[in-house]
Amino acid sequence: MKNLLLLGCLLLVGCLQAQIKGVVQGLDSTQTIPLKNVKITLVRAQQTVYSNEDGSFEILLGKQSPDTLVFAAKGYRSDKLVVTRSDRFAALHVVLVSGQMVQEIVVQHQKDAHGISKMKTLHVEELTSAEFRKAACCNLSESFETNATVDVSMADAISGAKKIQLLGLDAVYTQLQMENIPFLRGLESSFGLNSIPGTWLESIQITKGTGSVVNGYESMAGLVNLEFKKPAEMPKLALNIYQNRFGRSELNLHSGAKLNEHWHMGTFLHGATIYGRPDHNMDGFLDQTNGQTFSVLQRFAYQGKRMEAQLGLQAYADRKNGGQVAYAQAVPGAYGMSLNSQHLSLFSKTGFFGKKPAQSLGLIANIKYQDLSGFYGLRAFQGNEKRFYFNAIYDDIIGNADHKIKAGASMLALQISQYAAQPEGLLTLGGARAEWVPGVFAEYTYSGNRLTAVVGARYDQHNLAGSQFSPRAHLKYALTPQLDLRATAGRAWRLPNFVADNINLLASSHAWIANQALLPEISWNTGLSLVQGFSFKKRKGSLSLDAYHTRFAQQLVADRDTLSGYVVFKNLAAASVAKVLQAEFTYEVIRGLDLRLAYKFQDVRALYNGKLQTQVLLPRQRFFTNVAYQTRNKRWEYDLTYSRYSAVRLPLQGEGKAWGLLNAQVTRSWKSLELYLGGENLLNFRQDHPIMDPQNPFGTQFDATQVWGPIMGWNAYFGLRFTLK
Repeated sequence: MKNLLLLGCLLLVGCLQAQIKGVVQGLDSTQTIPLKNVKITLVRAQQTVYSNEDGSFEILLGKQSPDTLVFAAKGYRSDKLVVTRSDRFAALHVVLVSGQMVQEIVVQHQKDAHGISKMKTLHVEELTSAEFRKAACCNLSESFETNATVDVSMADAISGAKKIQLLGLDAVYTQLQMENIPFLRGLESSFGLNSIPGTWLESIQITKGTGSVVNGYESMAGLVNLEFKKPAEMPKLALNIYQNRFGRSELNLHSGAKLNEHWHMGTFLHGATIYGRPDHNMDGFLDQTNGQTFSVLQRFAYQGKRMEAQLGLQAYADRKNGGQVAYAQAVPGAYGMSLNSQHLSLFSKTGFFGKKPAQSLGLIANIKYQDLSGFYGLRAFQGNEKRFYFNAIYDDIIGNADHKIKAGASMLALQISQYAAQPEGLLTLGGARAEWVPGVFAEYTYSGNRLTAVVGARYDQHNLAGSQFSPRAHLKYALTPQLDLRATAGRAWRLPNFVADNINLLASSHAWIANQALLPEISWNTGLSLVQGFSFKKRKGSLSLDAYHTRFAQQLVADRDTLSGYVVFKNLAAASVAKVLQAEFTYEVIRGLDLRLAYKFQDVRALYNGKLQTQVLLPRQRFFTNVAYQTRNKRWEYDLTYSRYSAVRLPLQGEGKAWGLLNAQVTRSWKSLELYLGGENLLNFRQDHPIMDPQNPFGTQFDATQVWGPIMGWNAYFGLRFTLK
């Protein structure tokens, strides 16, 4: 009862406060453009916020009224505006005038490390570089370890590759993008996460449910967008060195340089090597692969009065070897695993500003080459992919900024070949195909005092999947200044890959039965979320509740329950569904001490062996706790993350068991140097027998794909970060 009264009081406090939102633009002699990072201060309430990329902002009017809003931005004349409670839910349009004679105001701020964007209509959770610093974050998959929304698990017990899951669905159902450019698709989807270190990233935006039609047709469970550090804002040199007790070493660096008034350059380098040969469970197999990864990203940014552009090149090479300890010792006839992956891609993003405010044309292009080859024991695989992507986006307003439109066209051209050898007596799986997917889309956004609505649709003509129509709608309604209700619904689809999507299943002796035609996977996703912000004892907090439902009209399922020793691929029509509920609470307990609690329930079912059963190796429940403390002088940071996972269903043979994962890190900071020391899996939990029949790796019972927990014991690591500003 006491907790209910407390929650009621928090809701009442939110209702008594008034919310003001608006847009800030900058005016010079040639154009009016949205201004980001404008410092907006409410003087009497002593509150400060910063405008977003599109110039939008929201701020809460305090108890004292009237109050004064002050707007300050570098290179523009400051302005102020008196607001009262009668301006509740008012939509302000503020234009700052450029002034060369005005003394520059340097605006610096630090975003929250983690949070749900209040400004966006869609449910977007943002992780910033401050969040990445809470863990080692050596590669992209490890950047989600302090996050409750995205789950990270091992794909198999031999390769050590990690995969992410969103809304209970594998990563292939989540659209990954690098600054709105398709990323880690096709042959990259299984092992490409290793090529991107967390130190390169400025932020990650996680969108639940179907995303905007502007970004494509694929986001079936959601969209993960990676924002890399921008050349104009990068330090001269940033260096990160990492070492752990299992023989993993990494070196990451990035550097920014100003070439001239309009051009900036950013250089990113990543190198990693694993040289240890641990076998803690004494099953004769290495607990991790050995190998090397090298990755480079070179990008350029141009900023002009009428246009802006970004150009970039990314390349990486990844080589891994694993399997039996005897194979690492070059013993003939031992079971081995090998992976060789090479990648090269070019991208460009160009934006042209129109004469009218908020009028622009954006052009995005990407060319990619990917080569992948290797083997698990006697089962070899190889693939080659060439991809071209182009997207043209036109932005404008209708009458005023309350009515915005986006429209455009996209083109995807793809050539992909993928093959995997079957056990003796069965044919090789896979094949080669070419895809041509021209598409058009349109999206309308209405921004009212309380209601924001985004309605869009796209039409794609696929040479193999035929005509595909994808309507989507997203709504956000401010029930109170602090309480937002969001709703989303939409259709998405993709063309699956037998081999690329299921490479980890080669780590067993099970034969594949894939005698059905390759059909497009189609899903409908609906979702609701409530986000309540509050202030208690002058400390900020939030409570979010969300529920998402994904129903597949068509899905390719790998059924491991029908026949023992076989993986049967089936095209299921309206026979698979995913339901996910999540609650999350954040609060600043005392100054510098942040607490985050979360609970997630996921029920993912499909037709396995003729029965509607839960998906294998997926925990139905997860409890999450993160505690972060930073001293007042910001020299020391302490982070503790604990996750509790429920038991999972295993194919044909019952369940695993519940387990917990505890990670911790401490960081000491100086002016340009940071030292960090951390531990992972500090409870030292290890899955019993992650490999079935390891003594007979070429026998019919061998299976290394039933992994649901850690294979290795506790881990300790240390590292340093050096920044030359």
